[in-house]
Amino acid sequence: MKGERKRRVYRAPSSRQRLLGMLGRALPYVFLTLFSLPIISMYLWLFFSSFSRKVMFGFIPQEWTLHNWRFLWSPIQMGGAAHLSIWKATGNTLLFAGVVMLIVVFTATLSGFALSRFRFRGREELMRLSILLHAFPGVTLLIATFYVLYYLKLLNSIWGVAIARAALEIPWSTWIIKGFFDNIPWDIEWSAYVDGCNRFQAWYKVILPLLRPGIAAIAIFSFLAGWNDFIYPYTFIFTKENQTLSMLIKALIGEFRFTDYGLLASVSLFYILPVLVFFFFTQKGLMRVTVGGMKGGR
Repeated sequence: MKGERKRRVYRAPSSRQRLLGMLGRALPYVFLTLFSLPIISMYLWLFFSSFSRKVMFGFIPQEWTLHNWRFLWSPIQMGGAAHLSIWKATGNTLLFAGVVMLIVVFTATLSGFALSRFRFRGREELMRLSILLHAFPGVTLLIATFYVLYYLKLLNSIWGVAIARAALEIPWSTWIIKGFFDNIPWDIEWSAYVDGCNRFQAWYKVILPLLRPGIAAIAIFSFLAGWNDFIYPYTFIFTKENQTLSMLIKALIGEFRFTDYGLLASVSLFYILPVLVFFFFTQKGLMRVTVGGMKGGR
């Protein structure tokens, strides 16, 4: 009939089209797998070497043993020297990372709130400068940091070095948390003022509870930054009693002829295993939270 709409006929894709579609979807995963193989192989070698009595030149241990994990229940002896207990080094690392996390979270939430809610001269320049400062590697500031810690009498102090390390994480964390503040409507804050809250009470009682995902993100990233750091503790901590896990691994390397590579592999695996497990279970959530915070910043 005239005027009647023609019905569209949808044809099922052919087998060739389905095959090409499957290959197109699988190709990125294939490339990512190939590029990840060197990293995965290193972790596999580290894992199997920690259970091998001899140095491995492949992925199959020549002789299975738990001897390399003896540091869990006895002091480490290597090359005639006694090293710091693994549990003492772990406690120092937790203290160092925890102080970094607390300083970063406290400072970033205050500064992020100020940059998001206040308009003042030089605000945009300050935000650009904070990102620029974060781009500088921490190693370029070692000499200046040494003099600051020296005059403040904070050298060889876990607390002092943690303060210096936290300063490197504050700019990025401030930028991230500012994005979360930007996403909170002004109406919520004004309603708190109407109810009798001052600015600090509104920030503490109303705004912060809404920022739990963002605070969790910067807390986790700053804690891991402190946990993984080697340069700052190694440069500014001198005594064995204050060693972190990264410093203990460096001490275990020692001279080449005295290095126990099985023990070194097991201690290294002990050091990185919590981080790997954590990222395996939380990477998607952290990426969503971080990207959401960066989209909110302006």
